[in-house]
Amino acid sequence: MKAFKFMWLFVFFDLPTKTKRERKKYTQFRRFLLQDGFIMMQFSVYTRICKGDDSVVTHKKRVKEHIPAKGHIRMVSITDLQYSKMETLIGIKSEEEKLEKKQLLLF
Repeated sequence: MKAFKFMWLFVFFDLPTKTKRERKKYTQFRRFLLQDGFIMMQFSVYTRICKGDDSVVTHKKRVKEHIPAKGHIRMVSITDLQYSKMETLIGIKSEEEKLEKKQLLLF
């Protein structure tokens, strides 16, 4: 049986929203991320947990298939241990962030 480790995949994006068409493309991309299991961490920063490297590769491929023609999109994956060391410096955790660790326990 292949061992796996939980990974977090982040998608950071800046998409143009000046025209009606650009706003539509932005909305479509954002909806795709939500449907693919990402949650909004901050404006234009979305994250999801993945069960191992294979899952990270799968979700990166899905994102690449849905990117709009204009704008900037970046992705990075980190281990669950690295994610657990993240600090929130201002504000309080959102309800989604509070649920993340509880959801991880369900795996």
